[in-house]
Amino acid sequence: MNKKWMIFLLGAAAVLAAAGLLFWRQSSRLEMDFSYSGEAFGNPLMGYAPSAWHDEVAEDVTLLYMDITWRELEPEEGVFDWAAIEEENQLERWRAEGKHIVLRFLCDLPGEEDHRDIPDWLWEKTGGAGEAYANSYGRGFSPDYSHPEFIACHQRAVKALGERYGGDDFISFIELGSLGHWGEWHIHTSDGLPPMPDQQVRAQYVEHWVAAFPNARILMRRPFAEAQEHGLGLYNDMSGYPEATAQWLDWIYQGGEYDQTGEADALVPMPDAWKTAPVGGEFTSSLPMEQMLDEQLETTIALLRDSHTTFLGPKIADEEYREGYDAVLLNLGYRLWISQADLSPGLLKGVEITLTWQNSGVAPLYADWPVYLQSVDGDGRVLEQAEVTLPLSQLLPGQIIQTSTVLPDTKLRGSHRCAALQLVIVDPMTGLPAVRLANGEAAGEERVMVLWKAL
Repeated sequence: MNKKWMIFLLGAAAVLAAAGLLFWRQSSRLEMDFSYSGEAFGNPLMGYAPSAWHDEVAEDVTLLYMDITWRELEPEEGVFDWAAIEEENQLERWRAEGKHIVLRFLCDLPGEEDHRDIPDWLWEKTGGAGEAYANSYGRGFSPDYSHPEFIACHQRAVKALGERYGGDDFISFIELGSLGHWGEWHIHTSDGLPPMPDQQVRAQYVEHWVAAFPNARILMRRPFAEAQEHGLGLYNDMSGYPEATAQWLDWIYQGGEYDQTGEADALVPMPDAWKTAPVGGEFTSSLPMEQMLDEQLETTIALLRDSHTTFLGPKIADEEYREGYDAVLLNLGYRLWISQADLSPGLLKGVEITLTWQNSGVAPLYADWPVYLQSVDGDGRVLEQAEVTLPLSQLLPGQIIQTSTVLPDTKLRGSHRCAALQLVIVDPMTGLPAVRLANGEAAGEERVMVLWKAL
C-alpha cells in the first residue's frame, strides 16, 4: 500500500473515532436488537380524552375533549364568545402543555330542565322551527335541521370556528356533531319529534366542517356515504356495550339502511376505513365500569380491538379499576417500536443507519410527523441531525417497514464527540420530541429512543 493511501485511511479512521463510532474491530457494521415493552402508557393523538375543563388529568392523557353548544358559541348573531369557551376549556394551558383537542359542536344536548342549545336569535330567525321534548333522554329542543336559514347560519358558525382554530392541528379530531341529540346524528322520533334530514341536507353539514378544518381528522357516528366520500373516520359512543358495538360494526362491514330516515343505502361498507382515518368514541353510560373493566374486561378489549379504536372520551375508564384502565390503554391506537438497528459507518458520507419499524397497536398514528436521527454530545446537545423518510401514517399494525438514513459527520471532529445516537418523533405544534416508542429501551420522560451510546 503506497504512502498516500495509508495517510487517507488513517485520516478516515480518525474521523470515525472522533465520532465515537469506531469501537468495533474488523467489521464496518454494527447490528443491534431491541425489545418490545408491554407497558401501558399514553402518546399523542391516542388514548383517553377526558373533558378539557378538568383541573387535573392523568399523566398518560395527551388528548382533551371539548364540546361547544351553539348557544355558547354565538350568543348574539355574529358575536362569538371565544373568551368564555377558551377559559372554560383551558385551551391556552393545554396548548402550552403540548396536548391536543377533540372537538364536538352541539345543537341539542339533553338535560334535566327545559332549555334550547341553539341561541335565541337563531330560534327567532327560523320562526321557532323544531320541537321541544321531554323524554327518556332528558329535556331539550330538537331544531329543524332542514331549515335553509338554519343551514346558512351553521355554515357561518363553523367557518368562524375554522378561522379561530383550524390553522394548525391543535384541534386534531372533530367528532362531527351538529345534528341530533348529543350531536350523534339520531333523534328520538318515537316521541313525535321530526326525523333527521335526508342525505342531500346532511351532506351540506359535512361539507361545512371539511372546508373549515383542513388539518383536523373528522369522524362520523355512522359509516355514511359522505364519510366514505371524504375519507372520514368513525366514532362509537357506545364503546364497551357488546350489542350496540356489534350493531355499529355491522354497519361498518355491511352498510345498509339508515333507520332514522329509511334511506336504503345511506350507510356504506367501510371495513378498511381505520387504515387511513381514526376511530374514536367514548365508553357507554349504559353499563357500569365494574362490568366493562373487571367482570367482562376481555370482552371490552376484544370490542376495542375489533373496532381499531384510537381514542375514548369524554367518558373514559375509571382509574379505580387500574388493571382494566391499563389494559384498555394498552389496546388503543398505535404502538410503534424499533426491533433492530444496523449502523454502517462510511468513510466519506457519514453513518448509514437502517431501522426496522413495527407497530404492535390496533391502528396507525394518523399524522406524518417528522422523524429524526440525531447524534448528541455528553450534554445532550444535538451535533448532527437527519430526517428519516417514513410516512408514519402508513405503518399499520402487524407491518414491518425498514428505513435507511445517512447521518453526516461534518461536525464530529476535534472537541465535538458523539456520546449517543438517538431517535425522536417531533410534534410540529411544539417542535419537541413527543412520541414514546414501545421499546423497553426507550426513555419515557424525554420521548427519546437511544440507539447507541459511546463506550
